[in-house]
Amino acid sequence: MINTYANFRDDVLPRIKRLGYNAVQIMAIQEHSYYASFGYHVTNFFAPSIRFGTSDDLKSLIDKAHELGILVLMDIVYSHASNNVLDGLNMFDGTDGHYFHTGSRGHHSVWDSRLFNYGSWEVLRYLLSNARWWLEEYKFDGYRFDGVTSMMYIHHGLQVLYTTEFGDSPIS
Repeated sequence: MINTYANFRDDVLPRIKRLGYNAVQIMAIQEHSYYASFGYHVTNFFAPSIRFGTSDDLKSLIDKAHELGILVLMDIVYSHASNNVLDGLNMFDGTDGHYFHTGSRGHHSVWDSRLFNYGSWEVLRYLLSNARWWLEEYKFDGYRFDGVTSMMYIHHGLQVLYTTEFGDSPIS
């Protein structure tokens, strides 16, 4: 069974409190296309997944956690996005590079997803406005950022050799 926001609020949060924890990290919140991706193929960065209930149910879960003195951290995905064209950001404006790097640099071969172009001010504004939106709209207390290694390194932290973007010597 896939748990719901309401089930988590009513059944799991009291148990977390009883066990003495003061924080919880929730993953797969952003709407995603493929359940087996554990929420990491995000298609809508400004929507909570409806698989688990309504947006009001999510707000109620977070409010209840706060009443119990539990901080709520969101597992947020800014390292990559779904490569879907019909229900995601990929090819949003009809081009390959509106949000993502173009060509092979814009694709994560292992995750089968698109890679954001952090060198674009528009991409940075989009992601920062999204982070702020989750804090203000849903009252999350903070984040756990997924895939940070992939965000920091061209080789994405994989144990494979890649050439630098200028065609220089390989890096590992």
